[in-house]
Amino acid sequence: MARKSNLKHVADADLKLLRVFKAVAESGGLAAAETELNIGKSTISKYLADLELRLDLKLCHRGPAGFSLTDDGSKVLKSAEGLLLSVSGFRAEVNEIKQQLAGTLRIALFDQCASNPEAFVAGAIRSFNKAAPAVEIDLSLEPPNVIETNVIGGKIDVGILALHRPSPSLNYAPLYGEDMFLYCGKGHPFMDCDHASLRLEDVRAANYAGIRVNSPNLHVGQTLGFRRAAKVQNEQALAILVMSGSYLGFLPDHLADKFVRDGMMRKVLPEQIYYRSQFAAVTRKRPAMNRITRLFLDQLTAAHSGQQPDGMAQEKAAPVR
Repeated sequence: MARKSNLKHVADADLKLLRVFKAVAESGGLAAAETELNIGKSTISKYLADLELRLDLKLCHRGPAGFSLTDDGSKVLKSAEGLLLSVSGFRAEVNEIKQQLAGTLRIALFDQCASNPEAFVAGAIRSFNKAAPAVEIDLSLEPPNVIETNVIGGKIDVGILALHRPSPSLNYAPLYGEDMFLYCGKGHPFMDCDHASLRLEDVRAANYAGIRVNSPNLHVGQTLGFRRAAKVQNEQALAILVMSGSYLGFLPDHLADKFVRDGMMRKVLPEQIYYRSQFAAVTRKRPAMNRITRLFLDQLTAAHSGQQPDGMAQEKAAPVR
């Protein structure tokens, strides 16, 4: 016999309980969600119990054995994400009608742009905050495929990633670039050898680590015929593999410079092996962006005006001799 839910209508209290449940699920447990929610574990536990009673469903296992979602909990989480996203979109549209800049701006980055002298994302955020102080910013680092999918799906308002095989569902606004070189780490055979005698064939025979997803990094590594022996989702993880001394890997020079100065990394055949990536802000084509997203995109492109070469050039691998 089917169970009867106590949820005959969705009230504000239900949305609060669903937000708590979503935060706990994303954090991986009650203790981990305390900081995110700014409430105690006992209160969080009560909210979860209230939600389970309201839905007449067991949503999660919690206790000494750890936290995990039930099958019903996973389904409710997916539905809750859609509902909360719709509520957020409704709020943004109402604020749009009322000409108020309030709500949340969700931004996702792929690269480590904080150290890139060509990137002015922080300055754009500063200008945006002055113009829209009531807007909360949600900033995250994500793989490029996740950014594209979430921008298209409306979960992210603005993504910043390297231009590579543009999607017809997205708009691209060029921002800045970065130079990518192949590096080895301390302990690698190439670290202390005479690079004048190093051949491309030697490099191709070495263990190579690359970004796993469709990206300039993946494309260039395949084009040059490198033998990928390890894969990662971001450049920070790639830097760790390079520093292990076991792998070669492409890194932006602004990220690797400190390691080079400290004697922990070295460029490998920099006159022959390198490429340049062009980064862009991505937004979905439909529906049209709201005023908050438009304002930030305008601030972002203005901060980078005059910094970029003309056109939408994608990554360019240097000729290999």
